[in-house]
Amino acid sequence: MNDYEHKTVLPGETIELWHAKPGGVYVDATLGLGGHSEALLALDPQATVLGLDVDDEALQVSRSRLARFGPRILPVKESYMNLSQALHAAHFKEADGVLADLGVSSLQLDKAERGFSFRNSGPLDMRMDSAQEQTALELIQQSSDEELEQILRTYGEERLARSIARRLKEASRDGRLTDTLSCAAVVASVYGKRGGREKIHPATRTFQALRIAVNREMANLDKFLVDAPRLLAQGGRLVCLSFHSLEDRKVKTAFRALSQGCVCPADFPKCVCGKTAEFKMLTKKPVVAADVETARNPRSRSARLRALERI
Repeated sequence: MNDYEHKTVLPGETIELWHAKPGGVYVDATLGLGGHSEALLALDPQATVLGLDVDDEALQVSRSRLARFGPRILPVKESYMNLSQALHAAHFKEADGVLADLGVSSLQLDKAERGFSFRNSGPLDMRMDSAQEQTALELIQQSSDEELEQILRTYGEERLARSIARRLKEASRDGRLTDTLSCAAVVASVYGKRGGREKIHPATRTFQALRIAVNREMANLDKFLVDAPRLLAQGGRLVCLSFHSLEDRKVKTAFRALSQGCVCPADFPKCVCGKTAEFKMLTKKPVVAADVETARNPRSRSARLRALERI
């Protein structure tokens, strides 16, 4: 298909939860390279999938990959944050299943020019939508030391956020922040010898934080978790595949709130609130990749899959 290898994470488990009924209308809210949509469309010859993504390169690949399914696949350049508008623009009132794979695709990670990874030299970009104005470098340049520290602490859960933010700002002012490798080196210099004792590269959390901030991922996810459940048909399912604790906590919290019935205090003899649950959790605990998959695809190690069904 291309000069890079893409492995869909938790394909069987995801499709089993996403595929609510034969011949349904499904939304792949983060289409990416189309792996999950391909599996569902191949499984169900009557299903239709509306695929959303903001990445032009990913859409080009997925359109080619899924072309054999004809009108049953509808790829659209749109953010999953705008799910409601996209669904109605495609003339669908509701969906039988909505999937959001919140991970960064192999295409984005493996192409140095996208700037998502520090394995090779590339521009400090990190934009999923190339039409978006602010790059990661511009974010660093335009943020104050305090703002950058907050980004690293909140989105990267980085304990050395203050020192790293200060060093990045200094490197930016001095013209030393030229690419992904120089950025990673600045972060590593803060850790010094301690970096060798880390299980992950010292720059991993900083790159995660910058990517999340550049693409407004947490704000987009918040809106999606409000809108998506309301767009499900009865028996429809919302499935989220997350790859770091910030995302997973948001998904878990939203799903628990949606599946809660009575909210009366525990010492009330009977319910007076009248609230009944409109949704039920299909995954009491997140589904994780088996050892066989993690050995084949190391990126699946951090995957957490959760699902919710409209009653």
